[in-house]
Formats: sequence, structure tokens, C-alpha cells
Amino acid sequence: MKKLIAIVLTLIMTLSVLSIAAAEQKTSYKIGICNFVDDASLNQIIANIKAQLAAIEADKGVTFEIEEKNCNIDFDLLNQIIANFIADDVDLMIGVATPVAMAMQGATEENKIPVVFAAVSDPVGAGIVESLEAPGANITGTSDYLDTGAVFNLIFAADPDADLIGLLYNSAEDASDVPIAAAKEILDAKGVAYKEYGGSNVSEVMAAAEALIADGVDAVFTPTDNTIMTAELSIYEALAEAKIPHYTGADSFALNGAFLGYGMDYANLGVETANLAAQILLEGADPATLPVLTFDNGTATVNTETAEAIGFNYDDIAAVFAPFCTVVQPITTADSFNDLNN
Repeated sequence: MKKLIAIVLTLIMTLSVLSIAAAEQKTSYKIGICNFVDDASLNQIIANIKAQLAAIEADKGVTFEIEEKNCNIDFDLLNQIIANFIADDVDLMIGVATPVAMAMQGATEENKIPVVFAAVSDPVGAGIVESLEAPGANITGTSDYLDTGAVFNLIFAADPDADLIGLLYNSAEDASDVPIAAAKEILDAKGVAYKEYGGSNVSEVMAAAEALIADGVDAVFTPTDNTIMTAELSIYEALAEAKIPHYTGADSFALNGAFLGYGMDYANLGVETANLAAQILLEGADPATLPVLTFDNGTATVNTETAEAIGFNYDDIAAVFAPFCTVVQPITTADSFNDLNN
């Protein structure tokens, strides 16, 4: 009888604890989101993160209190934004682009606030995670890894005789390191000459564009480089007038005037970033064991206006590119993706 009473009391206590825990389960969460710079790709990611979090709120009956900031490549401001997130006791941080993710990683080593990054091209190489399959700490996220070889397949499909390629990027951006190294290997193997051009701000990128035009390059390659993306609206007309196609690592470049953007659907990347955050907050998923998400880089986005200015017929060039892509799609020049719908 004593054993039975003890068992009953144990069950009652267990049920009471579970009941209290259920009653205390959080229904409101603070999320701090920081963007690295104001550009079409990164803005598109954040817009879709917020939209997906709103959809999850409605579905799960929870509230996400979002604090959104943009450091605009100011690293002192970036560190202050993260410090404010910590002081505000956020439940999770979302960092868009490699520098933001690295800063958040360093700031949360001791407090272990979960971090979800978005659009980090090489999270392993940047030392943000131990591996894509098992990040190993309080951080995971989504990667916009670029298949550089696929871009060069397009370059030489369009111009098999190209013998001088311009590599336009900001050497200070970690996201450019791996694809630029890969580009050099590809071109060396083909015996094709290349020349590097760079800039850390819009004025420097404009000067670099003038230099590569003067040098008579046959095509220009830029990876998912935020600095060049920010400057694209300032250089695309000069490149098109010089009949030099600009091949880039994201559709937002093509939106802003580049001849071609190759890569993933950044809207979907934003959605999946939000889903990772929800898994951590609502399901108790551990970032250390939550794999980094990568995506198929199979979409080529061609700016039809720029193509025409260079001398390409869209239908003809799309047919040339089709064997090397999952999808070839047209776009026209605008400041933002929303502008296309206006």
C-alpha cells in the first residue's frame, strides 16, 4: 500500500510540474535582426524573414517582437547594435551577411544567445561553424554558396573566344575569397588571362569599372560581393555601353543593371532562415546540431535591357545558357524587387 501511495504521489508531483511548465511556456519572443548593408539581395532576405515569422505567429499563436537594424558597413555601429540586442535580452539574433554573423558569433560566445545567420557564403571557411552538418555551437543558418564554375560555363557559352576576364570584387569581403580563388583556378586551367579590379566603396568601384573598360576586358565576374552590389546601379550603364557583360553571383545584381545574376532564390533563403529561428525558439532545436542550409544555385537571371544594349537577343542568349542552368529568367532594371510590381 505504501508503494502504491508513493507511486500515486510521484505521478501527482510529475503532473503538477508538467502543468506548471506548460503554463509557463513562452508565447512571446524577442528577435534582433541586423543587416550588413542596404542592397536589393539582403533587403529581400530580411523582407522574407519578417513575412515568414508573421506567418508562423499566426499559425502557432505566438508573438515575435522584432528589432531590425542596419549597420551599413559601419563596424562600430554593428558592435553597438549587437550590444543593444544583448542588453535588451533578445531570445535570438539573426545576422544577414558574413561580417554580421561573425560579430554576433564573437559577442555570444559566453552568453550563448542563439544566432541564425543568412547569406553567409562560406560559413566553415569563415570559422563561424565547425561543419555545415554540425555547426557545433550556438549558431547555424543559411548559406548562399556560389558555384563559380557554373558562372564561367555561362561566360564561355556566350563568348567562347573570350581571352581577358575582369574580376571585380572587394578584397576585404570574406564572401569573395573562395569564388575569386576558384575563378583564378578555372581561368588558369583554360589558359585565359584575367585582371583583378577592386573597390571598398561606390567611388572606388566606379573607378575600377572605368579601368576595366579601358583595358578592354571581354567579360566581368563578380561573386556575391555586397560592395559591388551596392555600386551596381552606378556602373551598369558604362559597362553596357562598352559592350562588356557583367556576370554576377545574385539576381539582385541583374535587377540593378548587371547583364546576368546567377544563384539562388534569396526570397526562399529568407523564408528558410525564419524557419530555422522558429525551430530554435518554438521547438527547442539546438543550433549546434541544426545543419546549415544550402540551396541549388541553378537560376540565371538576365537583364533584358542590358542584354539588348550589349547586343544580345534575350531569346537567343537564353537558349545558349539553358543547358547550363536549371532556369533562365528575364528581369528589368529597378532599385528594388518591389519596384518590379509597381
